[in-house]
Amino acid sequence: GSHDSFSYWVDEKSPVGPDQATAIKRLARISLVKKIMKKWSVTQNLTFKEQLEGGIRYFDLRVSSKPGEIGQEIYFIHGLFGIKVWDGLKEINTFLEQHPKEVVFLDFNHFYAMDDSHHYFLINRIRSAFGSKLCSVECVEYVTLQYMWEKKHQVLIFYHYPLYQEYPFLWPGNKMPAPWANTTNVHKLLQFLETTLEERSRYGTFHVSQAILTPRVKTIARHLIRGLKNTLVHRNLPMILNWVKAQKPGVMGVNIITSDFVELVDFAATVIALNDLLLEEDESAT
Repeated sequence: GSHDSFSYWVDEKSPVGPDQATAIKRLARISLVKKIMKKWSVTQNLTFKEQLEGGIRYFDLRVSSKPGEIGQEIYFIHGLFGIKVWDGLKEINTFLEQHPKEVVFLDFNHFYAMDDSHHYFLINRIRSAFGSKLCSVECVEYVTLQYMWEKKHQVLIFYHYPLYQEYPFLWPGNKMPAPWANTTNVHKLLQFLETTLEERSRYGTFHVSQAILTPRVKTIARHLIRGLKNTLVHRNLPMILNWVKAQKPGVMGVNIITSDFVELVDFAATVIALNDLLLEEDESAT
């Protein structure tokens, strides 16, 4: 999976998003501030299509209306506004049309400046984009690739807002817990990932290990121009990748792992290779 999957493009010319504090919105009237924000808002370099081609199958999505804009258009957001959600969904659907055995998880986990009418608009967009590819809520353990192929489903939507109850194809957010370490320290991050794996639910949910470091205000202040990638990610990714390599999948093991800048190391291939350990277990069992 990728963290803030859509943030490969954010609009410096747009107003600062409603996910930001009032003080930041005031500061952002200075044009240089938005350039700096962009360096810290972008967590991926690759488009949805490029991420899919690179092996990413879980997408972490934050969305917002644009306050003051007429209509109910919904955009991706991380400090600054990204592309329209509709354009992202179409891009993902094009890939799925070309690869009918591939399955993606779309996790809509943060909503800003949205009332119910915005949600209905977005949910209809999701339905329009994917149609019969959408997998209805089911016992998690039943949802194997074989199950998805038989039903010709390719998309699981997780929707962290009460309206999910009205639609059979919206999975509740609590089926996709993603505990967040909120630290700049790689050792604390790895300890947190270990602890939350030990605590993960045995049955009935997926599980996201967020292998990401989060800048604090003072981190940004000290390294304004360098940005997230050069300050936190480059230096720590090799250690994070070593942790990934040491994991085991399956019950109480890792399930979905997310990272920033997924192309900087062999992240997706390393995660995917963990599945071979399950095959080895199967073979030794038989």
